Amino acid sequence: MESQQRMRLVALLIGLMVIAVAWDVVGGHRAAAPPPPPPPSPVASPQPPPTTGRSQTGSEIVPAESGGSSSLDIVARADMRRRIRSSFPLTYLSIIVAESSDSMLHRWDDRVDRPVHVYLARGRAANFRPEFLDAVRGAFARWEGTGLPVRFDLAADSANAEVRFTWRTQFDIDRTGETDLEWDRDGHLQSAVVTIATFDPDGRPLGNDDVRVVALHEIGHLIGLDHSPDSTDLMFAKAVVRDLSPRDIRTAQLLYALAPGSLR
Repeated sequence: MESQQRMRLVALLIGLMVIAVAWDVVGGHRAAAPPPPPPPSPVASPQPPPTTGRSQTGSEIVPAESGGSSSLDIVARADMRRRIRSSFPLTYLSIIVAESSDSMLHRWDDRVDRPVHVYLARGRAANFRPEFLDAVRGAFARWEGTGLPVRFDLAADSANAEVRFTWRTQFDIDRTGETDLEWDRDGHLQSAVVTIATFDPDGRPLGNDDVRVVALHEIGHLIGLDHSPDSTDLMFAKAVVRDLSPRDIRTAQLLYALAPGSLR
């Protein structure tokens, strides 16, 4: 009898243990926290669009229509600068270039067979005399006698003129002549207006030889020269001498031995 009771008690205990284990398994599964969701895929930050055109570190490209300086052009300009520097003090072309605003050589190009057309107008200014036109012609002859490769047609009419000579009684500033030039982007002279006064700044009337000297100076500007710093040159800002100096001539000859245009 006692043996049967013990067996029932053992069976009861075993049953309770099975129930407890089963409950723990089922209850624990329900209580477990769900697995964390997978982290969201990182969203790529927006990138700027690709740069168009040249980058900030790129070099500028010269448009085809403008043309760029070839290596031959660069070498030629360097040689021109060397020749100009080495010509000082026999010429003053280096000073002209240094004081210019554009570092360019301005001159008439290929104008031997096609002379520059010059209109010599008769003046109406006080003290004008027809002999003044002969003085201007003499000044042109003096410059052409230096052997420069440029010729002037002094018989041109006003309609076809590239250079015009005009007259005025007196300038408002300290001068007796003035030359206004126009040139293209390559330094080729295109046209000019030369104005000569018939009275000096002090009110004294100019004579024939005075007009010749003024014309010599202004024709120097007309062919592309600027002022010399030396008072012994006719191209000094306020002419003291009355004829071309050897330096005037050498400077003009060097100018016409070089190509017009920029020296940079």
